[in-house]
Amino acid sequence: MLDAASVLGDRVSAAIEAAFGLTDVDPVLRPSQFADTQANAALALAKKVGRNPRETAAAILAELDLSDVGTVEVSGPGFLNVTVSEDWIARQIAALVADPRLGVPVQPARVIPIDYSAPNVAKEMHVGHLRTTIVGDALARTLEALGHRVIRQNHIGDWGTPFGMLIEHYLEVGGESVEADLLRTDPNAFYQAARAKFDDDSDGGAWATRARERVVLLQAKDPQSIEIWRGMIGHSTEYFHAIYDALAVTLTDDDLAGESFYDPMLQDVCDELERLGLAVESDGALCVFPEGFTGRDEKPLPLIIRKSDGGFGYATTDLAAIRYRAQQLHADQILYVVGASQALHFRMVFAAAEKAGWLTRPDGERTVPVHVQIGSVLGEDGKILRTRSGAPLRLAALLQEGVDRASAVVEESREDLTPAERADIARQVGVGAVKYADLSVAHDTDYIFDFDRMLALTGNTGPYLQYAAARIRSIFRKAELDPATQSAPVVLGEPTERALALALLGYGAVVADVGDQQAPHRLAGYLFELAQAFTSFYDACPVLTADDEATRSSRLTLTAATLRVLVHGLDLLGIASPERM
Repeated sequence: MLDAASVLGDRVSAAIEAAFGLTDVDPVLRPSQFADTQANAALALAKKVGRNPRETAAAILAELDLSDVGTVEVSGPGFLNVTVSEDWIARQIAALVADPRLGVPVQPARVIPIDYSAPNVAKEMHVGHLRTTIVGDALARTLEALGHRVIRQNHIGDWGTPFGMLIEHYLEVGGESVEADLLRTDPNAFYQAARAKFDDDSDGGAWATRARERVVLLQAKDPQSIEIWRGMIGHSTEYFHAIYDALAVTLTDDDLAGESFYDPMLQDVCDELERLGLAVESDGALCVFPEGFTGRDEKPLPLIIRKSDGGFGYATTDLAAIRYRAQQLHADQILYVVGASQALHFRMVFAAAEKAGWLTRPDGERTVPVHVQIGSVLGEDGKILRTRSGAPLRLAALLQEGVDRASAVVEESREDLTPAERADIARQVGVGAVKYADLSVAHDTDYIFDFDRMLALTGNTGPYLQYAAARIRSIFRKAELDPATQSAPVVLGEPTERALALALLGYGAVVADVGDQQAPHRLAGYLFELAQAFTSFYDACPVLTADDEATRSSRLTLTAATLRVLVHGLDLLGIASPERM
């Protein structure tokens, strides 16, 4: 099935080609207050074809056959206004109901690694990890639904200088100690204790020296150091996945591809860039100077790939990663779901990889890297959300507060449910509220974190959408019917029925747009508008008490289709749909 805009777009483009011999012309589709869809291509084409806009529109109309869809007319300065027929809508709804994919297209399959979440070993995840984790996961779910091969890449920080002090602290406290168990229960406390020793000069820096020497041992694959390091990763990944389970994201241990994975490749990256003449010595460091990047002093900006002390940095690891993903994973596209503050870094990495030829795959096709820039989560003061003490807000604590707040509401409003049922609803609503508030705004913008707004049952919130789905389920429980069996023909007699049906038909195109544009907020916005359309329909059109059986069955079909789309769309966003609320 197709939505009205898709039908019109394809046919207007074909009519433009027939009328003027022009191919690949944008039909310029827009919403219209006078029709279902409006094509404004004639206004842009008029000068090019040497006619005024209305004449251009008339020429397009002469080649445009929409007799099986509805009516079309030229209006205003040269708009093509299309009103689709109720019969066409009903046929498309029947196809939607019969389609397990609900109109979501299967696109030509691409290989798409997605780099997201990326917490640090022996450190607790904080609110800054929230957006990279849930935006990345929503994109992974959506792209898989569109038929692509998604390779999740959790680029954890599991290598480098900090592990010298962490391992040294671990050896000092003992692996069976309460302090060592903090790696599992409170990694921040373990890290801070190690850091305090490292910074303490009371021993003349002896402890810090041992920590630095431990880094060398680790990099040389000293068996004892490697064993402890692996244990730390094990404890941390247990913690990460407790957070991922709470957030209901799809990352697993198999998706771990941290900094240590690329460590054996770093020297080869430097050697290859030197052979290509792209890396040069500068102030003792090995640097790449991608074209077009200059500092405030107008001097070329360096991408440092080997520091003057011989160590490697983030740029080296990211270059190794992009080379591996393009050349070994054969990526068609790579999505980096990373903070907006890293924009310059990634532009330089992408430019260096392009110059090195790494973005041209062995099959001759090109890998396209994309930085999906992530904005910040702000407090009411407009600054980065932190605790009252100024520390980064722990993600686990944030999620638990959402669940606790939702629990207080559910305990009061649903005394008829068992404690286990109330706890399950509170978890789904609390976490869903946090995720939806984030996903409903463009990923590259900042937003203010506000629990009261997030948990509201009215407005553009997760609980509003969850309640809409739960409300529909209650309709079918009352009718003692299974929504999955509702497939009666749809008859559109009321304006709100028509509006709801047209909204349902737009689902597939929205999901495709989310995948193409990396824009989960567009799906969130669509689901909110669909829920509003259903509310207007339900308020105006009795369902179970309709005047006759045909109307009742038709409205039950629309209601069931709405439930399927809401649940499917929320699932693509990683948000649960409670049976009751």
